[in-house]
Amino acid sequence: MESGIKWYVVRAISGQEKKVKSYLENEIARQGLGDFVPQILIPSEKVYEMRNGKKRVREKTFFPGYILISADLSNGEVSHLITSMPGVLGFLGNANGPTKIPVPLRQAEVNRILGKVDEVTQEVTTPTVSFIKGESVKVVDGPFSGFIGTVEEVFDERKKLNVVVKIFGRNTPVELSYAQVEKEN
Repeated sequence: MESGIKWYVVRAISGQEKKVKSYLENEIARQGLGDFVPQILIPSEKVYEMRNGKKRVREKTFFPGYILISADLSNGEVSHLITSMPGVLGFLGNANGPTKIPVPLRQAEVNRILGKVDEVTQEVTTPTVSFIKGESVKVVDGPFSGFIGTVEEVFDERKKLNVVVKIFGRNTPVELSYAQVEKEN
């Protein structure tokens, strides 16, 4: 890493981080300033959620409204280019004084943020929860959401369970996936 390149935080309109990143990357490439801005990062993590009985992966931003940019701001064009992009509110920095001077992040902060991003990408996506026969579980997704039942059978290889749920006073067996239930406390 060159001595002039440091990490800076750029404030962007919340919800438009990806659009701003795309604008920046295109404009930097167009003007041939890639040497001055080697990396643009939106710290985010993958979140798994259930919607209509289907498991969906969504990307959740750690710091909404902020983009990390590794840049050498000694070239005045770079700073101007970044701040003139649509959706950019400016650098996070020192507000004391007539010019708002961008303050680079300390290396420890950068390592912490990048470490958190790396940690998240290395996580295993399969749930490591195991259920046992006779255990009480709560249904969290699907038509039986909110019901509490008892595990009758466990199919580990398929990540499914047979659960007996009481519906209108009757015990009803239901096959559910691991993602549709959680252990009852």
